[in-house]
Amino acid sequence: MSEWQGGDSGGREFHRVSETLRSRIAAGVYPPGSFLPSQRALAEELGVSRDTVQRVMRELAEDGWVESRQGSGSRVVRTGADQAEPVPARPAEARSRRSPAGLGEVLSRVFAQPEVTLDVYTLTSETLDAHIRLQAERIASGLISPDRVTLRLLLPSPAVAMPYPQVKGDPADTRLRARLHEITERHTASLHGTLEVLKTQGYVPSVHAQVRYAPLTPAFKAYLFNGAEMLIGPYEVIERRIPLSSGEEVESLDVLGLGAQLTHHVRDDDPNSQGSVFVGSWQSWFESVWGLLAE
Repeated sequence: MSEWQGGDSGGREFHRVSETLRSRIAAGVYPPGSFLPSQRALAEELGVSRDTVQRVMRELAEDGWVESRQGSGSRVVRTGADQAEPVPARPAEARSRRSPAGLGEVLSRVFAQPEVTLDVYTLTSETLDAHIRLQAERIASGLISPDRVTLRLLLPSPAVAMPYPQVKGDPADTRLRARLHEITERHTASLHGTLEVLKTQGYVPSVHAQVRYAPLTPAFKAYLFNGAEMLIGPYEVIERRIPLSSGEEVESLDVLGLGAQLTHHVRDDDPNSQGSVFVGSWQSWFESVWGLLAE
């Protein structure tokens, strides 16, 4: 078990620009396939040097958010919003179905309530970090004002030798696992910092957040909101090229995280309904793992 730990690498302005661009991508300001403004334009808009913007672009490319080509600019290749394709719901599946609402839409609705409780099981904290920052911006601007925010985040232990991501054909190569741990640590620290600001600045009277590390390899990602509804989806293993900080690109076996298809389940007044049973079963699983890790 571990409590939140903060961290800083690269300076305040670097992180501010990085968080701004990630939030805009997650919100759809720059949708997949679109090009970001030029580095010169971003530097002028955000009041930083072009060197800072260049370093942020390299980080976004390394994390797989954008694809940068000299002379062509930086194109968005994925978004922080977990979108699920709309599927018409039959009456029997009305409370447990593939949802047209993504994580961002559900979080926006939940954060508009006085009490916000989130139980999350995921491979990294990257997606959650992007979306929580968006909700923090809404809170700081006065659009919403929850009284209490509680987050329990369950992540895989860094000691687990997970099958992904891995260099294709060379599972003994640990570079991609090290990269995954660095991404997780960076976004976990960012997430903690965002929630701490909400508390210390008086935007949210009560904020409680905790992370625990399980000796498990996540085969799915799941978000439980206020004990009443959830989004869950399996990780799909894919082959893709991943750029490393050294500049080298490696063929890898990785999983879709930001693009994972999510299914929406809702607990209602009927304890025997499909949605109620599913949400209740998953919550029992989460509580059991969370409790074991506290011992």
